[in-house]
Amino acid sequence: MPEIVFTVTRFGFLLLLWVFVFAVVRTIRNDAYAASRAGKVVAAPPSVGSPPGGRRAPRVARHLVVTGGELKGRSILLEGAPITMGRAPDSTLVITDDYASSRHARLVPREGEWYLEDLNSTNGTYLDRAKVSGPTPVPLGVPIRIGRTSFELRP
Repeated sequence: MPEIVFTVTRFGFLLLLWVFVFAVVRTIRNDAYAASRAGKVVAAPPSVGSPPGGRRAPRVARHLVVTGGELKGRSILLEGAPITMGRAPDSTLVITDDYASSRHARLVPREGEWYLEDLNSTNGTYLDRAKVSGPTPVPLGVPIRIGRTSFELRP
């Protein structure tokens, strides 16, 4: 093989290696930035017609809406009882996803808020992009993900 072809090939591989390194660094940076933003809560401005002082009545979750997966569009009315999710037939929300455990997670009402608990599932339960490790309060509109299925609490 001529010397010039060998040299061009070496530089081509070196360039390809650097492109790969920069892509990995960019992906890690984007994930770290998204994780840091997930913990921040931005207060909404007071709406027109709200009571003096900008206070509004707190929005309360009334529905658990499936936003992705096989059950997309399904809604469960929240009545104050715990909601269990998983592949088990006795779950409140039966998920037919290969990545869901039999008893995967549950939503429990406490003091006017809903808390998400992972029930030692194999693949984990995620609130937005963060893995749930203990009872975690669930804000309205924040996605809960179990395997390929996602949910949200809505008023």
